Amino acid sequence: MPLFVGLMSGTSLDGIDAALVRCGEGPVTLVDAVGLPMPDTLRNQLLALCQAQSVDVARLASAETAFCQLQAKAVARLLVKSGTGPEDIVAIGSHGQTIEHAPYGYDDDSAAAFTWQLDNPSLLAELTGCRVVADFRRRDLAAGGQAAPLAPAFHAALFSDPQEWRLVLNLGGFANITLLPPASVDAPVIGFDTGPANALLDAWHLRHRPGNYDADGAWAASGQVDASLLARLFEEPFFHRPPPKSTGREVFHLDWLASHLTGDEVPEDVQATLAELTAASVALGVEQAIDHQQANGAVRLIPCGGGAHNRDLLDRLGRRLPGLGLMHCEDIEWSPDWLEAGAFAWLAWRRLEALPGNLPSVTGARGPRILGGVYSA
Repeated sequence: MPLFVGLMSGTSLDGIDAALVRCGEGPVTLVDAVGLPMPDTLRNQLLALCQAQSVDVARLASAETAFCQLQAKAVARLLVKSGTGPEDIVAIGSHGQTIEHAPYGYDDDSAAAFTWQLDNPSLLAELTGCRVVADFRRRDLAAGGQAAPLAPAFHAALFSDPQEWRLVLNLGGFANITLLPPASVDAPVIGFDTGPANALLDAWHLRHRPGNYDADGAWAASGQVDASLLARLFEEPFFHRPPPKSTGREVFHLDWLASHLTGDEVPEDVQATLAELTAASVALGVEQAIDHQQANGAVRLIPCGGGAHNRDLLDRLGRRLPGLGLMHCEDIEWSPDWLEAGAFAWLAWRRLEALPGNLPSVTGARGPRILGGVYSA
Protein backbone atom coordinates (compact mmCIF):
# COMPACT_ATOMS: atom_id res chain seq x y z
CA MET A 1 0.00 0.00 0.00
CA PRO A 2 1.12 3.61 -0.54
CA LEU A 3 3.31 5.37 2.02
CA PHE A 4 2.31 8.61 3.74
CA VAL A 5 3.98 10.73 6.42
CA GLY A 6 1.94 12.30 9.20
CA LEU A 7 3.27 15.28 11.17
CA MET A 8 1.82 16.35 14.49
CA SER A 9 2.82 19.04 16.94
CA GLY A 10 0.26 19.09 19.72
CA THR A 11 -0.79 21.60 22.32
CA SER A 12 1.90 20.34 24.70
CA LEU A 13 4.49 21.93 22.35
CA ASP A 14 7.06 19.28 23.25
CA GLY A 15 8.16 18.48 19.70
CA ILE A 16 7.30 17.17 16.23
CA ASP A 17 6.01 13.62 15.86
CA ALA A 18 6.54 12.11 12.41
CA ALA A 19 4.95 8.78 11.47
CA LEU A 20 5.47 6.73 8.31
CA VAL A 21 2.18 4.99 7.55
CA ARG A 22 0.83 2.62 4.90
CA CYS A 23 -2.66 3.70 3.89
CA GLY A 24 -5.00 2.13 1.39
CA GLU A 25 -7.92 -0.24 1.18
CA GLY A 26 -6.46 -2.67 3.73
CA PRO A 27 -5.50 -2.12 7.40
CA VAL A 28 -3.61 1.09 8.16
CA THR A 29 -0.14 0.13 9.39
CA LEU A 30 2.61 2.02 11.18
CA VAL A 31 5.95 1.48 9.41
CA ASP A 32 8.26 3.73 11.42
CA ALA A 33 8.28 6.92 13.46
CA VAL A 34 10.56 9.55 14.99
CA GLY A 35 10.12 12.33 17.49
CA LEU A 36 12.06 15.58 17.28
CA PRO A 37 12.13 17.72 20.46
CA MET A 38 11.02 21.33 20.21
CA PRO A 39 13.97 23.72 20.79
CA ASP A 40 13.33 25.97 23.78
CA THR A 41 13.63 29.12 21.68
CA LEU A 42 10.95 28.00 19.24
CA ARG A 43 8.75 26.64 22.02
CA ASN A 44 8.87 30.00 23.79
CA GLN A 45 8.08 31.81 20.53
CA LEU A 46 5.05 29.62 19.93
CA LEU A 47 3.83 29.92 23.52
CA ALA A 48 4.09 33.70 23.25
CA LEU A 49 1.99 33.63 20.07
CA CYS A 50 -0.60 31.41 21.75
CA GLN A 51 -0.96 33.94 24.57
CA ALA A 52 -0.59 37.16 22.59
CA GLN A 53 -3.37 39.74 22.47
CA SER A 54 -1.92 41.05 19.21
CA VAL A 55 0.68 39.60 16.85
CA ASP A 56 3.67 41.17 15.16
CA VAL A 57 3.72 39.88 11.58
CA ALA A 58 7.52 39.62 11.43
CA ARG A 59 7.60 37.53 14.63
CA LEU A 60 4.83 35.37 13.25
CA ALA A 61 6.68 34.77 9.98
CA SER A 62 9.90 33.97 11.84
CA ALA A 63 8.20 31.40 14.05
CA GLU A 64 6.37 29.86 11.11
CA THR A 65 9.60 29.43 9.13
CA ALA A 66 11.45 27.92 12.11
CA PHE A 67 8.55 25.57 12.76
CA CYS A 68 8.45 24.46 9.13
CA GLN A 69 12.21 23.85 9.10
CA LEU A 70 11.83 21.65 12.19
CA GLN A 71 9.07 19.70 10.44
CA ALA A 72 11.32 19.18 7.41
CA LYS A 73 14.12 17.99 9.67
CA ALA A 74 11.76 15.47 11.27
CA VAL A 75 10.73 14.17 7.84
CA ALA A 76 14.37 13.84 6.77
CA ARG A 77 15.24 11.85 9.91
CA LEU A 78 12.23 9.61 9.44
CA LEU A 79 13.14 8.85 5.84
CA VAL A 80 16.76 8.07 6.72
CA LYS A 81 15.71 5.89 9.68
CA SER A 82 13.24 3.92 7.56
CA GLY A 83 15.43 3.72 4.45
CA THR A 84 12.79 5.53 2.41
CA GLY A 85 13.28 8.15 -0.29
CA PRO A 86 11.12 11.27 -0.86
CA GLU A 87 10.02 9.74 -4.16
CA ASP A 88 8.42 6.87 -2.19
CA ILE A 89 6.13 9.20 -0.24
CA VAL A 90 2.71 9.89 -1.76
CA ALA A 91 2.14 12.87 0.54
CA ILE A 92 2.88 14.42 3.91
CA GLY A 93 -0.12 15.21 6.09
CA SER A 94 0.79 18.28 8.14
CA HIS A 95 -1.38 19.34 11.07
CA GLY A 96 0.61 22.50 11.82
CA GLN A 97 0.83 24.12 15.25
CA THR A 98 -2.40 25.37 16.78
CA ILE A 99 -2.04 29.00 17.87
CA GLU A 100 -5.70 29.83 18.50
CA HIS A 101 -8.79 27.65 18.52
CA ALA A 102 -12.08 29.48 19.05
CA PRO A 103 -14.93 27.32 17.72
CA TYR A 104 -17.45 29.48 19.62
CA GLY A 105 -15.94 32.79 18.49
CA TYR A 106 -13.74 35.01 20.60
CA ASP A 107 -14.62 37.15 23.62
CA ASP A 108 -18.32 37.35 22.80
CA ASP A 109 -20.98 35.36 21.02
CA SER A 110 -21.11 37.75 18.05
CA ALA A 111 -17.48 37.11 17.03
CA ALA A 112 -16.82 34.72 14.16
CA ALA A 113 -15.62 31.23 15.02
CA PHE A 114 -12.09 30.43 13.91
CA THR A 115 -9.22 28.00 14.26
CA TRP A 116 -5.65 28.85 13.33
CA GLN A 117 -2.78 26.43 12.80
CA LEU A 118 0.65 27.91 12.12
CA ASP A 119 2.00 26.12 9.03
CA ASN A 120 3.70 26.74 5.69
CA PRO A 121 2.91 23.75 3.46
CA SER A 122 4.45 25.44 0.41
CA LEU A 123 7.81 25.72 2.17
CA LEU A 124 7.49 22.21 3.58
CA ALA A 125 6.96 20.83 0.07
CA GLU A 126 9.99 22.77 -1.11
CA LEU A 127 12.22 21.55 1.71
CA THR A 128 11.19 17.89 1.60
CA GLY A 129 10.52 17.34 -2.11
CA CYS A 130 7.18 15.76 -1.15
CA ARG A 131 3.60 16.68 -1.85
CA VAL A 132 1.92 18.12 1.25
CA VAL A 133 -1.68 18.07 2.43
CA ALA A 134 -2.45 20.68 5.11
CA ASP A 135 -5.11 22.98 6.59
CA PHE A 136 -7.42 20.14 7.62
CA ARG A 137 -9.51 21.89 10.22
CA ARG A 138 -11.06 24.94 8.58
CA ARG A 139 -13.23 23.02 6.10
CA ASP A 140 -15.11 21.39 8.96
CA LEU A 141 -15.41 24.78 10.68
CA ALA A 142 -16.82 26.29 7.49
CA ALA A 143 -19.49 23.57 7.55
CA GLY A 144 -20.57 24.60 11.04
CA GLY A 145 -18.39 22.13 12.93
CA GLN A 146 -15.96 22.52 15.81
CA ALA A 147 -13.00 21.61 13.54
CA ALA A 148 -11.94 19.27 16.35
CA PRO A 149 -11.31 16.61 17.28
CA LEU A 150 -10.48 15.09 13.88
CA ALA A 151 -8.72 11.94 15.10
CA PRO A 152 -11.96 10.02 15.95
CA ALA A 153 -12.48 9.04 12.30
CA PHE A 154 -9.00 7.50 12.37
CA HIS A 155 -9.70 5.85 15.72
CA ALA A 156 -12.77 4.24 14.15
CA ALA A 157 -10.67 2.91 11.25
CA LEU A 158 -8.12 1.37 13.65
CA PHE A 159 -10.02 0.24 16.72
CA SER A 160 -13.66 -0.48 15.88
CA ASP A 161 -14.70 -3.99 16.91
CA PRO A 162 -17.61 -6.15 15.70
CA GLN A 163 -18.82 -6.96 19.23
CA GLU A 164 -17.58 -4.59 21.94
CA TRP A 165 -17.74 -0.88 22.77
CA ARG A 166 -14.33 0.78 22.80
CA LEU A 167 -13.30 4.18 24.10
CA VAL A 168 -10.09 5.81 22.88
CA LEU A 169 -8.65 8.34 25.34
CA ASN A 170 -6.02 10.71 23.98
CA LEU A 171 -4.03 12.39 26.75
CA GLY A 172 -2.04 15.08 24.95
CA GLY A 173 -1.87 18.74 25.93
CA PHE A 174 -5.64 18.38 26.17
CA ALA A 175 -7.72 15.25 26.61
CA ASN A 176 -10.28 13.96 24.13
CA ILE A 177 -12.31 10.79 23.91
CA THR A 178 -13.77 8.71 21.08
CA LEU A 179 -16.57 6.24 21.84
CA LEU A 180 -16.73 3.53 19.18
CA PRO A 181 -19.90 1.41 18.99
CA PRO A 182 -19.65 -2.24 17.94
CA ALA A 183 -20.58 -2.95 14.33
CA SER A 184 -23.70 -4.75 15.53
CA VAL A 185 -25.10 -1.52 17.07
CA ASP A 186 -26.72 1.18 14.93
CA ALA A 187 -25.08 4.20 16.58
CA PRO A 188 -22.67 6.90 15.40
CA VAL A 189 -19.14 7.45 16.61
CA ILE A 190 -18.98 10.35 19.04
CA GLY A 191 -15.97 12.16 20.42
CA PHE A 192 -15.04 15.45 22.04
CA ASP A 193 -12.48 17.26 24.16
CA THR A 194 -12.94 16.78 27.89
CA GLY A 195 -10.52 19.45 29.14
CA PRO A 196 -6.83 19.94 29.98
CA ALA A 197 -4.36 17.08 30.35
CA ASN A 198 -0.62 17.67 29.98
CA ALA A 199 -0.85 21.39 29.11
CA LEU A 200 -1.49 22.57 32.66
CA LEU A 201 0.48 19.79 34.33
CA ASP A 202 3.57 20.58 32.24
CA ALA A 203 3.25 24.35 32.67
CA TRP A 204 2.90 24.19 36.46
CA HIS A 205 5.79 21.70 36.70
CA LEU A 206 8.03 23.92 34.56
CA ARG A 207 7.26 26.91 36.77
CA HIS A 208 8.37 25.13 39.95
CA ARG A 209 10.80 22.36 39.02
CA PRO A 210 13.50 21.51 36.46
CA GLY A 211 12.31 19.78 33.30
CA ASN A 212 9.40 20.29 30.96
CA TYR A 213 7.13 17.60 32.41
CA ASP A 214 6.35 15.56 35.52
CA ALA A 215 7.88 12.17 34.65
CA ASP A 216 5.41 9.37 35.43
CA GLY A 217 3.38 11.87 37.49
CA ALA A 218 5.78 11.41 40.42
CA TRP A 219 5.52 15.02 41.63
CA ALA A 220 1.72 14.98 41.42
CA ALA A 221 1.68 11.71 43.35
CA SER A 222 3.70 13.36 46.16
CA GLY A 223 1.02 16.00 46.76
CA GLN A 224 -2.46 16.04 48.24
CA VAL A 225 -5.57 16.99 46.26
CA ASP A 226 -6.98 20.34 47.40
CA ALA A 227 -10.71 19.60 47.33
CA SER A 228 -11.70 23.26 47.53
CA LEU A 229 -9.42 24.22 44.64
CA LEU A 230 -10.65 21.26 42.59
CA ALA A 231 -14.25 22.37 43.10
CA ARG A 232 -13.42 25.92 41.99
CA LEU A 233 -11.59 24.72 38.88
CA PHE A 234 -14.43 22.36 38.01
CA GLU A 235 -16.86 25.27 37.91
CA GLU A 236 -15.43 26.21 34.48
CA PRO A 237 -18.44 26.17 32.10
CA PHE A 238 -16.62 24.17 29.42
CA PHE A 239 -16.67 21.01 31.54
CA HIS A 240 -20.44 21.06 31.72
CA ARG A 241 -21.23 21.85 28.08
CA PRO A 242 -22.82 19.04 26.11
CA PRO A 243 -20.89 17.75 23.08
CA PRO A 244 -19.87 18.52 20.43
CA LYS A 245 -17.19 20.58 22.11
CA SER A 246 -13.48 21.35 21.85
CA THR A 247 -11.07 23.58 23.71
CA GLY A 248 -7.44 24.68 24.06
CA ARG A 249 -5.01 27.13 25.63
CA GLU A 250 -7.47 29.95 24.98
CA VAL A 251 -9.45 28.70 28.00
CA PHE A 252 -7.01 26.67 30.08
CA HIS A 253 -3.65 28.32 30.86
CA LEU A 254 -1.61 29.37 33.89
CA ASP A 255 -3.41 32.70 34.25
CA TRP A 256 -6.71 30.78 34.35
CA LEU A 257 -5.26 28.57 37.07
CA ALA A 258 -3.89 31.58 38.99
CA SER A 259 -7.33 33.19 39.05
CA HIS A 260 -8.53 30.23 41.17
CA LEU A 261 -5.60 30.14 43.62
CA THR A 262 -5.58 31.80 47.03
CA GLY A 263 -1.77 32.03 47.12
CA ASP A 264 -1.45 29.72 50.13
CA GLU A 265 -1.31 26.47 48.16
CA VAL A 266 1.69 24.11 48.26
CA PRO A 267 2.99 23.65 44.65
CA GLU A 268 2.89 19.84 44.71
CA ASP A 269 -0.68 19.96 46.02
CA VAL A 270 -1.64 22.12 43.05
CA GLN A 271 0.00 19.57 40.75
CA ALA A 272 -1.96 16.76 42.40
CA THR A 273 -5.15 18.79 42.04
CA LEU A 274 -4.48 19.43 38.34
CA ALA A 275 -3.97 15.70 37.79
CA GLU A 276 -7.23 15.02 39.62
CA LEU A 277 -8.95 17.69 37.50
CA THR A 278 -7.88 15.83 34.36
CA ALA A 279 -9.15 12.53 35.78
CA ALA A 280 -12.44 14.07 36.94
CA SER A 281 -13.13 15.85 33.65
CA VAL A 282 -12.27 12.74 31.61
CA ALA A 283 -14.56 10.66 33.83
CA LEU A 284 -17.38 13.18 33.37
CA GLY A 285 -16.87 13.08 29.60
CA VAL A 286 -16.87 9.28 29.55
CA GLU A 287 -20.11 9.22 31.52
CA GLN A 288 -21.65 11.78 29.15
CA ALA A 289 -20.62 9.73 26.11
CA ILE A 290 -21.81 6.39 27.49
CA ASP A 291 -25.14 7.88 28.61
CA HIS A 292 -25.62 9.65 25.27
CA GLN A 293 -25.02 6.44 23.32
CA GLN A 294 -26.80 4.23 25.83
CA ALA A 295 -23.80 1.91 25.61
CA ASN A 296 -24.77 -1.45 27.04
CA GLY A 297 -22.22 -3.94 28.25
CA ALA A 298 -18.50 -3.59 28.92
CA VAL A 299 -16.54 -0.68 27.48
CA ARG A 300 -12.82 -1.15 26.84
CA LEU A 301 -10.53 1.87 27.38
CA ILE A 302 -7.58 2.52 25.02
CA PRO A 303 -5.24 5.25 26.36
CA CYS A 304 -2.87 7.02 23.99
CA GLY A 305 -0.78 10.19 23.81
CA GLY A 306 1.96 11.27 26.19
CA GLY A 307 -0.31 10.93 29.21
CA ALA A 308 -0.60 7.19 28.55
CA HIS A 309 2.86 6.94 30.19
CA ASN A 310 1.80 8.90 33.30
CA ARG A 311 1.28 6.21 35.93
CA ASP A 312 -0.18 8.60 38.51
CA LEU A 313 -2.74 9.95 36.02
CA LEU A 314 -3.76 6.45 34.90
CA ASP A 315 -4.18 5.40 38.54
CA ARG A 316 -6.48 8.38 39.15
CA LEU A 317 -8.50 7.49 36.05
CA GLY A 318 -8.73 3.89 37.19
CA ARG A 319 -10.22 4.98 40.51
CA ARG A 320 -12.80 7.18 38.80
CA LEU A 321 -13.62 4.70 36.01
CA PRO A 322 -13.43 1.30 37.73
CA GLY A 323 -15.84 -0.43 35.36
CA LEU A 324 -13.76 0.01 32.19
CA GLY A 325 -11.50 -2.72 30.86
CA LEU A 326 -8.11 -1.81 29.41
CA MET A 327 -6.69 -2.37 25.94
CA HIS A 328 -3.27 -1.22 24.72
CA CYS A 329 -2.58 0.33 21.32
CA GLU A 330 0.26 -2.17 20.99
CA ASP A 331 -2.35 -4.92 20.82
CA ILE A 332 -2.91 -3.88 17.19
CA GLU A 333 0.77 -2.95 16.63
CA TRP A 334 0.35 0.79 17.11
CA SER A 335 2.32 2.76 19.67
CA PRO A 336 0.26 5.22 21.76
CA ASP A 337 2.92 7.84 21.00
CA TRP A 338 2.32 7.96 17.24
CA LEU A 339 -1.45 7.73 16.98
CA GLU A 340 -2.06 11.44 16.39
CA ALA A 341 0.69 11.74 13.77
CA GLY A 342 -0.68 8.61 12.11
CA ALA A 343 -4.11 10.24 11.97
CA PHE A 344 -2.83 13.05 9.76
CA ALA A 345 -1.07 10.62 7.41
CA TRP A 346 -4.43 8.85 7.09
CA LEU A 347 -6.27 12.15 6.58
CA ALA A 348 -3.84 13.03 3.79
CA TRP A 349 -4.68 9.72 2.11
CA ARG A 350 -8.39 10.47 2.51
CA ARG A 351 -7.90 13.88 0.91
CA LEU A 352 -6.12 12.50 -2.15
CA GLU A 353 -8.80 9.82 -2.52
CA ALA A 354 -11.50 12.55 -2.31
CA LEU A 355 -12.97 10.86 0.79
CA PRO A 356 -14.43 12.74 3.78
CA GLY A 357 -12.14 13.14 6.78
CA ASN A 358 -14.53 14.47 9.40
CA LEU A 359 -17.30 12.84 11.38
CA PRO A 360 -20.32 15.16 11.73
CA SER A 361 -21.44 13.17 14.79
CA VAL A 362 -18.17 14.28 16.43
CA THR A 363 -17.63 17.85 15.25
CA GLY A 364 -21.23 18.94 14.67
CA ALA A 365 -20.61 19.84 11.03
CA ARG A 366 -23.56 19.89 8.63
CA GLY A 367 -22.23 16.83 6.84
CA PRO A 368 -19.13 14.88 5.76
CA ARG A 369 -16.46 17.04 4.14
CA ILE A 370 -13.21 16.43 2.25
CA LEU A 371 -10.55 18.08 4.40
CA GLY A 372 -7.28 19.82 3.50
CA GLY A 373 -5.53 21.55 0.65
CA VAL A 374 -2.90 19.95 -1.60
CA TYR A 375 0.52 21.50 -2.25
CA SER A 376 2.62 19.91 -4.98
CA ALA A 377 6.29 19.13 -4.49
